[in-house]
Amino acid sequence: MNQLGQHFATLIRYLSITLLVAFSAVGSAENLDNDASYDVAGLQHPAEIIVDEWGIPHIYANDHYDVFFVQGFNAARDRLWQLDIWRKRGLGQLAKSFGASYIKQDTATRLFLYRKDMYSEWLAYGNDAKRIAQAFAAGINAFIDITQKHKNLLPPEFGLLDYTPDYWHADDIVRIRSNGLWRNVIQEVWRAQLACHDQLKLAARWKQLEPTWETKVPAGLDPCLVTEDVLDMYKLAKAPVTFAAAEVGSKKAAAKSKVVSGQVLALQDEFNHTLGSNNWVVAADRTSTGRPILADDPHRGHATPSLRYIAHLNGPGINVIGAGEPALPGISIGHNERIAFGLTIFPIDQEDLYVYEKRDSGYLYKGRTEPFILVNESIEVRNAPEHSVQLKFTRHGPVVAETPTHAFVIAAAWLEPGMSPYFGSIEYMRAQNFREFVAALNRWGAPSENQVYADIDGNTGYKPAGRFPVRPNWDGLLPVPGDGRYEWQGYFDMDVLPEEYNPKRGYTGTANSMNLPDDYPIEKYKIGFEWSSPWRYRRLWEYLANDSTHSMEDSLNLQRDYESVLARELLSSLSELPADAGGKLLQQWDHRLTVDSPAAALWNVWYSRHLAPSLARQLAAGHNHVPNGQLDSLTVLELLKTDPGKEIANSTLLDAWQETTQLLGDNPKQWRWGDLHQIRFEHPLLFMAPEPLQKDMKMPAYPRGGSGNTTNNTSYRADDFLVRAGASFRMVVDVGNWDAALATNAPGQSGDPRSRFYDNLLENWATESQFPLLFSRTAIEKHKAFTITLNPLE
Repeated sequence: MNQLGQHFATLIRYLSITLLVAFSAVGSAENLDNDASYDVAGLQHPAEIIVDEWGIPHIYANDHYDVFFVQGFNAARDRLWQLDIWRKRGLGQLAKSFGASYIKQDTATRLFLYRKDMYSEWLAYGNDAKRIAQAFAAGINAFIDITQKHKNLLPPEFGLLDYTPDYWHADDIVRIRSNGLWRNVIQEVWRAQLACHDQLKLAARWKQLEPTWETKVPAGLDPCLVTEDVLDMYKLAKAPVTFAAAEVGSKKAAAKSKVVSGQVLALQDEFNHTLGSNNWVVAADRTSTGRPILADDPHRGHATPSLRYIAHLNGPGINVIGAGEPALPGISIGHNERIAFGLTIFPIDQEDLYVYEKRDSGYLYKGRTEPFILVNESIEVRNAPEHSVQLKFTRHGPVVAETPTHAFVIAAAWLEPGMSPYFGSIEYMRAQNFREFVAALNRWGAPSENQVYADIDGNTGYKPAGRFPVRPNWDGLLPVPGDGRYEWQGYFDMDVLPEEYNPKRGYTGTANSMNLPDDYPIEKYKIGFEWSSPWRYRRLWEYLANDSTHSMEDSLNLQRDYESVLARELLSSLSELPADAGGKLLQQWDHRLTVDSPAAALWNVWYSRHLAPSLARQLAAGHNHVPNGQLDSLTVLELLKTDPGKEIANSTLLDAWQETTQLLGDNPKQWRWGDLHQIRFEHPLLFMAPEPLQKDMKMPAYPRGGSGNTTNNTSYRADDFLVRAGASFRMVVDVGNWDAALATNAPGQSGDPRSRFYDNLLENWATESQFPLLFSRTAIEKHKAFTITLNPLE
């Protein structure tokens, strides 16, 4: 094509995109939430999607794999922009659509793509994993085709950012690995920096190891080589996407707005260690219904749209409902016709940082030089030529940092076959009994999870699962030399992990804290030593132990529960707090962090901004390297048993009283924790949307109770007390009475701001209400909002 032809083609493309921007950004919402019928390529038989009044899609197909095709189609119908960002971020293709500012993030992400044999990868999940992924990707692509004919169906974000969605390939679904919840290489680097200053004992107080354990610097490691910046590329690979630097036409997006551009699409927030989840199951002989009751509420960073998506999949050989991540086929939390299941993180250590001594163009390994493995790739860049990058690997994994003398490499179980996050649920969601469920979990790789189980025969169970490296001569808590002395010797079988089936106590549950049996041989099976704080777990177990006729409402109340076991234990150890500075208020308090509680407001200001930081400074006094991160709450309690700790408690309470007065006024009776602690869902492109679309995007703030240590987890940062994470999705199931199941998913099912299902669930979620998670066709038809019919394209 000559230069004039190129200019003409560019002009045509510019005009096409201008029309697309104008139409999709503020265009008609017609057909978004109404009956519709489409002919689509790739579908074998007619199918339909019945969307109920809460926005839940109930998919009915006449072929087993058509179910997953329609699931992909429907996920794109509600969440196409989220799916596209997910894919671009995960594959390292952001620069293609958003410009040169994203080259470094794309480079980092490509270091952590799955790059091994695809034959082994597909077989690791089950016999038909590839076929399911192919059907799901084809369904997404079919909806993208529909948007080319029906421009109004394209979400407005594509217009705002001036680009169009890319088609999916089945491999994309499983090659993306950086969106998972992984551990513990960040803590390894943190601990190495303390070890450099001979402060491992301080590290063990700052973050207590469970079960009780003392780590040592591995032989041959100089921890002073391990600086904080060695993980910059790792963190960037796992980071969410910000859009202020995105190129729109020939300009940066930030130039279109004076608003501070800190908006992100929070795909995950795994660096926040207050994140966690709850699940439990109660046996039939301890419930009011005479059936098992199972509950699950996974806690993650809140985002718009939500990380979770609820769907109902029905076809030959499958009938399952619940939540998963929208970019994946299947259901990871929910139930089928016979069994129910729910998960929380079980923190197996699945990462290690290797430190290599460089030699010539390679690294020293077992006394000889091995060459680095070099992979050259091209990154497409918007408004610029392709950018060439060279990725570097060793036998252990990707090189994330180098100095003139050393290279730093991450070995990750999650880069092995079968480790695509949550994809393994395609197998266990079709199980019909505990034996089949556990058999599926034997292949489960990532993330490592606690699974609770119940079935219509009255059985209950618990089983953790996840790829578990064998480290024969170290504990995984610090980096190790990469010279061959520290090698994983494969992986443990899942039968070395605990298991319960119909426990005599009549209930079981988890909350990410240390739940290994007292006699578990941790010296032999070094699962990991870094768990969440125990407060949610203790509250869960004391609640269930004292409830011999557990009801659905009891499970709902436990999910809503704001009682702080941490506050109860801490205040019981301090009997002489200054009465005129809040001591009396706290001592008379019931330890519930309710929205309207004055004591809860004082407690959180005191603990988060004054007490814990002051005790941390006392603990670090005299050390030449002060750890970052919040002090372990278990250590806080220990320090308060000392006279200096009690003095700090008294002095900091006075400071907290004064600050709370400044924040909430002079009358303590009018203080409300919810006036400080609020949830604010905000669309990541709100700052650049035109006014009509901004109106659709905006959502009101809601006051919240709780904290990161209550079962109703409302994790916050102390700088502003705003809710950052918690349970956007919740589920409670009366096992067998499936239409009685209750759920929530905030802010809504749809990611399209023009849809009525964009934020329709937010108010009820914020006020602790649920909606029925309907399963029978009869009940679904009674609450139908609209139906989408899909026919094979002839």
